[in-house]
Amino acid sequence: MNRRLLLYAAALMTPLLIGSGGAQAADKIKVAASFSVLGDMVARIGGDRVEVATFVGPNGDAHVYEPTPGDAKKLLDASVLVVNGLGLEGWMSRLEKSSGFKGKVVTATTGIKTRQMEEEEKGKTRKIIDPHAWQSLANGKVYVQNIRDGLITADPAGKDTYEANTKKYLADIDDLDKEVRASIAKLPPARRKIITTHDAFGYFGATYGMAFIAPEGVSTESEASAKDVAKIIRQIKAEKVPAVFLENVTDHRLLDQIARETGAKLGGTLYSDALSDAKGPASTYLDMFRHNIATLTQALSS
Repeated sequence: MNRRLLLYAAALMTPLLIGSGGAQAADKIKVAASFSVLGDMVARIGGDRVEVATFVGPNGDAHVYEPTPGDAKKLLDASVLVVNGLGLEGWMSRLEKSSGFKGKVVTATTGIKTRQMEEEEKGKTRKIIDPHAWQSLANGKVYVQNIRDGLITADPAGKDTYEANTKKYLADIDDLDKEVRASIAKLPPARRKIITTHDAFGYFGATYGMAFIAPEGVSTESEASAKDVAKIIRQIKAEKVPAVFLENVTDHRLLDQIARETGAKLGGTLYSDALSDAKGPASTYLDMFRHNIATLTQALSS
C-alpha cells in the first residue's frame, strides 16, 4: 500500500476514533456529592467510570451552605446523588426539589450506629443526632461500602471496577486505622483532652479514646453563649486541658480568646467538615486523618 493510500485510510478512521473517545467520555456515570469528603470517596471508588460534581467544596461548611442555580443544573444532570444524611445537609431537600432530580440517592451513613448528644438552643436542651460519622475510620468503611453499592446499582457494568477499587480502599483505611491507634496509644491518658471550635469530633473521640470539648454545638450555625464559654474556661483550668485546636471551617476568634484566658496553647488546625484544596495537607479523606492525627499528637506530646 503506497503512502497516499495510507493517508486516505487514516483520514477515514479519524472520525471513528474521535467518536469512540467521545462515547467513552459520555459513558461516565455523573455523580453529585453533597460535600468534599463524599466527593473524594466517590472519586476513589468510581475511578475512571465516574464524573463527580461536589456542591460544598474544599474548606466549605455544609452546615450553612446555600445552593446556587448552578448546583441545580449539576444535580439535574447527575444519575446518582450521594449525601451524608443525619441532618448535615439541611438544604439538600430544597435543592432536590428545585432541580427536578429523579436519580438514585445514596445515603452514606446507612447502617451506622449514630451518637446522640444534647445541644442547647435558646436556653432549652434538646437531643440531636451527631452527623459527623466520617470522623471514625470504622464508619468511613461503611460510607465506602454504601457508595460502592449505590454505584453498582446505577452502573452494573462497572461492578468489577467498583469492587476492586473498594477492596483496595478498605485495606488502606484499615492500615491507617492501625496508625491512628498506635499514635494515640503513645499519648499519656491525661493529655488526651482537647478543645475544638464546634462539636465535630465526637465519633473520633469515642472510637479512639480522646475527649473533645467544644464551645459550639454540633452545627456551626449554633453560637456559644457567654455562660458556655465561661464554663469551658473553668473546665480547661480544672482539668489542665493542654491544647486548643482551630478548625478549617470555623471562625478562630473564640478559641483565641479561650487560649488567652486559660494558657492552653494553640495546637494547630484540624480538618473537620471539609477537606483542604488540592495544595493543602488534607485534600483526601485519608490525608485528612493523617494530618489531624499528626497535628494532635505533635501538640499533645510536648
